[in-house]
Amino acid sequence: MSNLADRRILLGVTGGIAAYKAAELTRLLVRAGACVRVVMTRAAQDFVGPLTFQALSGEQVHTDLLDPDAEAAMGHIELARWADLVLVAPASADVLARMANGQADDLLTTLCLATQAPVAVAPAMNHAMWAHAATQDNVQALTARGVAVLGPASGDQACGETGPGRMREPADLLADAGSLLGPRVLDGVRVLITAGPTHEALDPVRYLSNHSSGRMGFAIADAAARAGAAVTLVAGPVERQTPSCVERIDVVSAREMAAAVQARVDDTDLFIATAAVADYRPADVSGQKIKKGDETGRTLALTRNPDILGEVCARQPRPFAVGFAAETEALAEHAQAKRRAKGCDLICANAVGSGRGFGDVDSALTVFWEGGERGLGPASKGALARELIALIAERRADGDVRARTTG
Repeated sequence: MSNLADRRILLGVTGGIAAYKAAELTRLLVRAGACVRVVMTRAAQDFVGPLTFQALSGEQVHTDLLDPDAEAAMGHIELARWADLVLVAPASADVLARMANGQADDLLTTLCLATQAPVAVAPAMNHAMWAHAATQDNVQALTARGVAVLGPASGDQACGETGPGRMREPADLLADAGSLLGPRVLDGVRVLITAGPTHEALDPVRYLSNHSSGRMGFAIADAAARAGAAVTLVAGPVERQTPSCVERIDVVSAREMAAAVQARVDDTDLFIATAAVADYRPADVSGQKIKKGDETGRTLALTRNPDILGEVCARQPRPFAVGFAAETEALAEHAQAKRRAKGCDLICANAVGSGRGFGDVDSALTVFWEGGERGLGPASKGALARELIALIAERRADGDVRARTTG
């Protein structure tokens, strides 16, 4: 099976005669099993009509940044998050200049700024434009930021001249896209993830909880699905959009989360416990709102909640298990102690407090395992989740090798 199967490719088409080749590239990507959505600049539509790409991709073609229907739901952000790869082909000298300068004056350049997916450009222009110092400076700036520059090829050009500046052929760009995306490291793996806080009721109005936003857990679910996994996400009470291709189960309390996990863990290969589960719940829950009285104080009796990660790790057999530890001090010492106490394979530690903590857009992790550790980030939680999934896949594979050689 092609490693492009079910991969989500956002194809940006800019103005230039090579736009006709983008139609063939769309056909090849779809035939390889990719899901393709096309974004066209205004100049691109002077060369090829949107209807061509709609017919080839089977998807609506996007042309306007301020499309009232799409922007009612922040359509440009949804597109940016949807993509596994943003490929601009052809990439004109104009769009390279605007991307290099961080402009966001149309839908395509806005997406290139907003996405956390890899971005690649396939330049196409007259050979003199390609050789110009300004264009070369722009290409160097993009390369320094991690944008993959594919080509250009050399040969006859539409202007009648010959030299470098031709867009690479669609078949070559197809291979480039496959190389950029690479193999899906969790292909076929069944992943169960917990995310968010839990709410432990005091009465019908009040509850005990914490500051967890669920952002990291949802990002990991998205990254795991993009890596080919079949993902089930057990989410505490947070208002977040469910990642594409992820099954979501909503729960409120720790006991509900524990029950949802136990019901599915036998069919799980990899368990990732990112949820900030309340350790305790009120021993007695009032059926009515507790009213303020004249007493000087009130004693709240608490009882322990289920240890979800510990219970999963105690099973035999059990899935590969990854835990999280949010610590305010002695990060390594406390995280390693938790890893040993729970019996999990990896523990991901992050520092909270002093202005850092739950809900931050950017974060960093230190991941510990028996005999090793690795720092990840600081980065956005989307990028951090992708790094973590790659590391988990690596450690799972290492564990499988050890089991085969020692078993």
